[in-house]
Amino acid sequence: MDSPKAAPTGARPLSPHLQIYRPMLSMMMSIVHRITGGALYFGTALIAIWLVAAASGPSAFATVQGIYGSIPGLLVLFFYTWALIHHALGGVRHLIWDTGHGFEPRERELLYRLTLGGSVALTLLIWTVGYLVRGGAG
Repeated sequence: MDSPKAAPTGARPLSPHLQIYRPMLSMMMSIVHRITGGALYFGTALIAIWLVAAASGPSAFATVQGIYGSIPGLLVLFFYTWALIHHALGGVRHLIWDTGHGFEPRERELLYRLTLGGSVALTLLIWTVGYLVRGGAG
């Protein structure tokens, strides 16, 4: 039996990478979907901390509310809301694909744009309604 020869390391072809590929919306949305999935782990920990603080008593709850109500805390919560909605809409996009629809280039592009625009619009809507329900600035 002949033993297989190992290919010289310098002669083997390399896979294309980001320096070769032109960034496309589909590529960017795939990357963002993965990032938002990871961010949701962090945001879920924030919700757990909030719930534990609420169960621990008024002092602990006031401390967490103070942190989450600060400008940096509100920014984190705002982007958590966006990540949650964006990831959910990405899941709906994949559900549509699971039915065998939306694979044509125009349809894919439309689904990507709807996911992105819808996540921004729904996040702004949720935060606007929340702001108004709490009584606005006053």
